[in-house]
Amino acid sequence: MKSINNFFYFILFAITFMNARDCKAVKPIGSETVVDKDENVYNIVKIGKQTWMVENLKTTKYNDGTAIPLVTNNEEWSTLTSPGYCWYDNDAKNYKDSYGALYNWYTVNTGKLAPIGWHVPNDTEWTILENFVSSNLGTPDSLAKALSATTSWTTYKSPSSIGNDLSKNNKSGFSALPGGCREVSNSGFINVGYNGYWWSSTEDGADFVWNRALHYYSSDLMKRYDPKFTGLSVRCIKDSQ
Repeated sequence: MKSINNFFYFILFAITFMNARDCKAVKPIGSETVVDKDENVYNIVKIGKQTWMVENLKTTKYNDGTAIPLVTNNEEWSTLTSPGYCWYDNDAKNYKDSYGALYNWYTVNTGKLAPIGWHVPNDTEWTILENFVSSNLGTPDSLAKALSATTSWTTYKSPSSIGNDLSKNNKSGFSALPGGCREVSNSGFINVGYNGYWWSSTEDGADFVWNRALHYYSSDLMKRYDPKFTGLSVRCIKDSQ
């Protein structure tokens, strides 16, 4: 009987230890921040072995201080094969602080967009984040909620969707917001408040690039590819130590 009790307490200790380990696996990093060349300050969070910015990038300068071209005209934007950025609806006052800037992929591809010591994640790094959050902070059915902020998402009643009971969102601390994107149809700007999109640095053929998206009605972190001229948000990850 004693050996059975000892075995029971060992299992209980192991479960408690594992739970404690998982709680520590997602950690806001105190007062640590990172600053871009515009002197915007970003909070950061450690998720598993990765360290991420908690906010979308909003710099108007590369990390060498060079200005990134601001492109407001939609026709010009749709034909770019060179770097450019914009604010949603060309409205920095209402969208810059919450959602950051929208960049085309040519800006990402310079390798100078993120602050020094940081970079735009590649497709593999996005997959590592996805797998870690699914394994440690819920299930694939709750992945989107674990990544999404507790504000700004459009309400949606499906139980596992981002927009259902926002108070249960953001177990990861990633704090994703629905910043929308810029494409070429209509005014070019769509889906703010509904969907968020983030570049990877990994190309898919000559004209497309892999990215990730969260939709207010879904439980998935969606892997997508879009044309290089599309305007998407950027979330930076810290270089390996």
